[in-house]
Amino acid sequence: MVKVSFNTALAQKDVKKDAETLIPGEDKDVEVALPVRRQSRAWCWCTYLGVALMLASLVVAGAYVYRYHILEVSSLHQPWWQSTSYDSERGQVYYCGVQYREEDYMIPEEDEVEVELPNQFHLRQLEERIQVLEKDQVELINVPVPEFDDGDPADIVHDFQRRLTAYLDLNLNKCYVIPLNTSIVMPPRDLLELLVNVKAGTYLPQSYLVHEEMMVTERLQHVDQLGYFIYNLCQGKDTYKLQRRDRILGMQKREALNCFKIRHFENRFVVETEICEP
Repeated sequence: MVKVSFNTALAQKDVKKDAETLIPGEDKDVEVALPVRRQSRAWCWCTYLGVALMLASLVVAGAYVYRYHILEVSSLHQPWWQSTSYDSERGQVYYCGVQYREEDYMIPEEDEVEVELPNQFHLRQLEERIQVLEKDQVELINVPVPEFDDGDPADIVHDFQRRLTAYLDLNLNKCYVIPLNTSIVMPPRDLLELLVNVKAGTYLPQSYLVHEEMMVTERLQHVDQLGYFIYNLCQGKDTYKLQRRDRILGMQKREALNCFKIRHFENRFVVETEICEP
């Protein structure tokens, strides 16, 4: 009968090897844990970098929207001549206003005791941007949208060398040209002195209203012959010649016409220019 026996030392050795295989030692734990920590740190850095890139893209996008949308929209409300090269080089732009009574021309000019005017004689206010180019003998005026629908917004050029005035109605996008009326429009030097005095607070700009009526007579084809400033105002727009209504024979004042008004000032009073189309 054969007796089978096992080597106890060999068995213990095999069991020990199996245990070492299944349960890693303490030294191996440190070596295995290090790559995991490094991987987590790398993931955090990638996350931070992604957030930083996202914030940078938002800043760039915001700057783009501001530059190409907000600035361009706001520039639409600026006078045409403020975007040209001669604007800042040749003269200061004045932003000023004047208060006037719309019905002053109806009050008789007599020395009477001062009485309180009725409610309809309230003060109106008109604001403008004005630039006087004394060397060129040109006055550039921008009338913004009035507060009380007293007229259309407009850009105006008074060219004393060409003896012409041009109105650009910003609602209609049409240009109207007429000979310069020096009884209404101050010469550049006098207007500049007036603006300087108003800015210095020498006197309150309170005034009255004067009316003038114009009629469209014909369309002008060659705007380039009207001088540099009027050409820059009217190029690419329908341009018409005006004539004062009181000088047109056979014109009845009660005749139904398509009219619009532009209120402006380039003197010590406000002028309401009414332009009518037949």
